[in-house]
Amino acid sequence: MALWMEAGAEPKTESEMVDLDAIAALKESAAIELKEKGNEYVKKGKRHYKDAVDCYTRAINQKVPSDSDNSTLYANRAHVNLLLGNYRRALSDSEEAIKLCPTNVKAYYRAVKACLSLNLLEEAKTYCETGLEKDPGNEELKRLNQKIDSQIMECRKREAEVSDAVAAAKGLLSAIEDRKLKIGKAMYQELTGLKKPILDKNNILHWPVLLLYAEVMSSDFIEDFCETDMFSAHLDTVFSEPLPWDTNNNYTRDAIELYYEVGSAVPTSRSRILKYFLEGTAAANVDLECDEDSAAATSNQNFSTGDGSSKWMEVNERRTLHDVLKEPNMIIPGIPVFFVISKTSSFYQVFKSGKWTPGF
Repeated sequence: MALWMEAGAEPKTESEMVDLDAIAALKESAAIELKEKGNEYVKKGKRHYKDAVDCYTRAINQKVPSDSDNSTLYANRAHVNLLLGNYRRALSDSEEAIKLCPTNVKAYYRAVKACLSLNLLEEAKTYCETGLEKDPGNEELKRLNQKIDSQIMECRKREAEVSDAVAAAKGLLSAIEDRKLKIGKAMYQELTGLKKPILDKNNILHWPVLLLYAEVMSSDFIEDFCETDMFSAHLDTVFSEPLPWDTNNNYTRDAIELYYEVGSAVPTSRSRILKYFLEGTAAANVDLECDEDSAAATSNQNFSTGDGSSKWMEVNERRTLHDVLKEPNMIIPGIPVFFVISKTSSFYQVFKSGKWTPGF
């Protein structure tokens, strides 16, 4: 009988041809039955989706000679894989369905859906446009095409935002390295949030600066302290009126002194500085490769003895911010932080004796 013929052998007799036709008819009948059974399982809901996949798979394995019928089976299985969240399998089945029957519009639709779920926007666009070429009036594909265009525009917008954020962060890092400034771990972010320096078009740095009143655990914030500004100009503005909490009138313009902390921190790496500059931007989760240059390594070695003990350096108000920040012992804790002390307060001697440590 033809059933026992070797693979690849051609039927030689009329009897063998009849047998082969009968086998093909049986396979086709079985495939149809399995397809209909699979359709019924889909209608029964989620609990039966895996049974539907099994039926479509068995129908495909019948290897019926009609490419159109096989394409329908693959497209049906793609539909169920989409419902199950098996997007890679759904895409593979859709692609096979399209190969077998390039006019199978449902296969294009399911390929688009799978690509969207896999965030393959360009591939989704290609399948959608090809499907619309086959069926220009297909409303579902038209809606998907609009959705894809919107997502592509949003993706490109985000890519541009990421690129701009990375460029700005690298520009800041370069400016800081050119000035030989040292950045340490960001501190006091509960007071400053995600404020960062800004590099303007003239290559001048504008820093947000935090003023801490050690005696009363309070703070002031200078939003834009240009690196070329002297401290005196900003202090004149901050202390132009009495501070609301200064009931003893100790913190007047003539009574205050400014200090920064040394000895309790070490410079951080270039990659950490970049990551810090990218916080709060569209590129916050981008991993950037950053070579640690020899200068940064040397700087870390020079400050590797930071033991957490604090010493205080007084700021000359007639100096610019840049002059102070480039001091060899200055490590900027993310943004510049200065401590305001009153010479007329009883706390002054406690601070000057070194018995006080930051507790903000």
